[in-house]
Amino acid sequence: MNIFSPTNFKRTLFFMILDLFAIGASTYIAFLLRFDFSIEAQYVDDIYKSFFILGLMRVSLFYFLDIYKVSWRYFSFKDQVQITYVLISSTIIFTALVYLFRGSFFEGYPRSVIPIEFLLTFLFILSTRVSKRFFLEVYSKHSLGKPTLIVASPQRAEEITRKLIKTNQDSWPVAIWNDEAAGLKINGVSVKSYDDIREFHEGIETVIVSNEYDVKELYDDIKALGIHDIKVFNPISDYEKDVLVDISVEDLLARHPKDLDKTTIQNFIKGKTVLVTGAGGSIGSEICRQCEKYGVKKLILLDHSEFNLYSIEQEIKGVPTVAVMENIRDFELIDKTFEKHAPDIVIHAAAYKHVPLVEANMTEAILNNVVGTKNVIDIAIKHGVEKFVMISTDKAVRPTNVMGTTKRICELYAQNSNGKGTDIVAVRFGNVLGSSGSVIPKFKAQIDRGENITVTHPEITRYFMLIPEACELVLQAGAIGSGGEIFILDMGEPIKIVDLAKRMIELSGRDDIEIEFTGLRPGEKLYEELLIDESDAQTQYESITVAQPTPYDIEKLNKDIDELVKTPNKLEKLKEIVPEFNHQPN
Repeated sequence: MNIFSPTNFKRTLFFMILDLFAIGASTYIAFLLRFDFSIEAQYVDDIYKSFFILGLMRVSLFYFLDIYKVSWRYFSFKDQVQITYVLISSTIIFTALVYLFRGSFFEGYPRSVIPIEFLLTFLFILSTRVSKRFFLEVYSKHSLGKPTLIVASPQRAEEITRKLIKTNQDSWPVAIWNDEAAGLKINGVSVKSYDDIREFHEGIETVIVSNEYDVKELYDDIKALGIHDIKVFNPISDYEKDVLVDISVEDLLARHPKDLDKTTIQNFIKGKTVLVTGAGGSIGSEICRQCEKYGVKKLILLDHSEFNLYSIEQEIKGVPTVAVMENIRDFELIDKTFEKHAPDIVIHAAAYKHVPLVEANMTEAILNNVVGTKNVIDIAIKHGVEKFVMISTDKAVRPTNVMGTTKRICELYAQNSNGKGTDIVAVRFGNVLGSSGSVIPKFKAQIDRGENITVTHPEITRYFMLIPEACELVLQAGAIGSGGEIFILDMGEPIKIVDLAKRMIELSGRDDIEIEFTGLRPGEKLYEELLIDESDAQTQYESITVAQPTPYDIEKLNKDIDELVKTPNKLEKLKEIVPEFNHQPN
């Protein structure tokens, strides 16, 4: 065991001894100064009395106020204030004692010694506390990490520079980029405009961007400086945790809706019992997290995957949950679950969504996506659920594959089942970043394995949105829906998949990976659409559009779905139900 290794006991003992020495030395020097360095014998006892009383008071207060638990390296302004309070209060108490017992115990005590001792002790104790930080920040800065540019507001820049030092990150701030605050200094670091940075940037190896800014808007300017190591700063209170994360492709593709209405979402969710189908999937699990965030009364987690169900059940701790392992194709089991738990709101996220797998397993996809959705809608109406929100997809618009066609049938059933006491709405959006089976995790895995990235076609495009933001907009759309609507989320501009692949290779820093084109997969479109009819209308939110209704006699649709399940020629029946279905199997 190393006797020099730091422990709480050793730290406390070390600083107790150091503080007692500072108090003793300050007292002695105060008397020396008071008597021109010639202390008369009659005042020697006063030196011991002062040292004993002040030492006992101050060390005791430091101990009980946990000042001795403060790490030497992490000593902060807040700790300085606390020490100052202790020194002032102990000096006031000591002064009162001197005046109370001036005719006996403190007979002839020189009063001018008191302020001198206070100032000396203040200087000695604070100087010993800040000495390590001073050394590390002033004399050792070149050994602490890479020269780093910080992009942040002045307030966040102060936090970043401080946390970089305290967490011993492999970065050292040499400049702050903020055009509005240019010319200032924050923690000794100069704030510069972008024009200044362009002249100054030589030697900078890393850029840290505060997450208060949209990284994708700054990315091109940063790359123009020739700096490739870009990190995002996320405020974390625990200094032991990493506060920096490498920039990701999600950061560069993310859309941040300006009209996200958290109050509307909270009013929709708070105090309600919500049942989520497909609760363990990418969308379903995030819906569960958002429901927890917005104060749901109880969550019913329904999924047929044991692992996925277990994972989300273990994660949701802030609200009561019930994990139900059932398949939405089983009408009787689902019916009993609704009867038992009486949900107020149902979010239907369960679906088979992987286009090639659905093409290869058409019967299973129809049973799960179409029949399963029909079951859940019918049961929700039977039990008087207030609001039913179905997750749909851009692939339901003029579908070219079986998956999109099954989802279009679900939209038709949702729209035309409305008006029976349950408000039924659907929400349609494109790809969400990082969801299971999506292109980004696939590309990441290929890069990690050192393989070339495979893209089906050089012109293929897709819409993208972050999962949390998409799910919040789903809940917002559900909140404003009165029944029968298909809401469409604004996904921004479509992105070329080949450009996405190039950006991911660029972010990986690898130069040994190329892009290979493999050809369109069965049922795959070059581009996806979100609108069927250009006359689709805006809602009160710019990020949410409502589609024109498509009437379909519900009795006929029920009959058509029954025939779809039974017929061996499922493709023809799919085309009959969804005339715009233009199947592209190759």
